Parts: sequence; structure tokens; C-alpha cells
Amino acid sequence: MMNNNSLFAIRLLKDNEGNYLWRPGIELGQPSSLAGYGIVENEQMPDITADAKAIAFGNFKRGYTIVDRIGTRILRDPYTNKPFVGFYTTKRTGGMLVDSQAIKLMKISATGKQK
Repeated sequence: MMNNNSLFAIRLLKDNEGNYLWRPGIELGQPSSLAGYGIVENEQMPDITADAKAIAFGNFKRGYTIVDRIGTRILRDPYTNKPFVGFYTTKRTGGMLVDSQAIKLMKISATGKQK
């Protein structure tokens, strides 16, 4: 997972034989890949700068769990002026890291080498 600026920099990387490590998704709905692993763009990730944790790599299905509580609460607003009706809705959702070994963040050093 990385932002678009980081992805642009990654697209230029080549292996020892001169082949690009990045491959575009050929079929509709198929993600682009880096060395055979799918890439997800997330603009909330930081740019590649010194000491930034700009790239997340790993098995997100194993490492992070999203929990949705069943049901939605609906409250009718008793103070809305007639003929209008207002509703307030809430839904509880949460998530947490369940396996820190499954996801790693790449920290870029000031010298340009990853840590």
C-alpha cells in the first residue's frame, strides 16, 4: 500500500536483467503488481521522504480485522419542523491490528536506503 507519488517512483525500479518490477493490471478489476504482489493506492500514506513510513507491505487479510456490528440505530428527530422529518442514523464499525508480523512498514532513511 502506498500513495500515488510513491507508486510513480516505484514504477521506475528494474531488476538486474532490466525488467520493470511493476506490472500494470491487464484485466479489468485486476490490481497492478510489484514483483508479483498486488498494489493498493492509498492517498493517506505519506510521500517517500526521509524517515517517512511510506510503504506498507504484507498480508492485510491476516494482519488486520474489520468488525461491523450488526444493525443500524435510527432515531427520529422530534424537533424537526412539520412537514419535514429528520432522522439520525448510527452504525458501529471497528478494526484492529491482529498480527503485527503480517504487515510491515518501510521506513525510508535520509541516505535513501530503506530500513
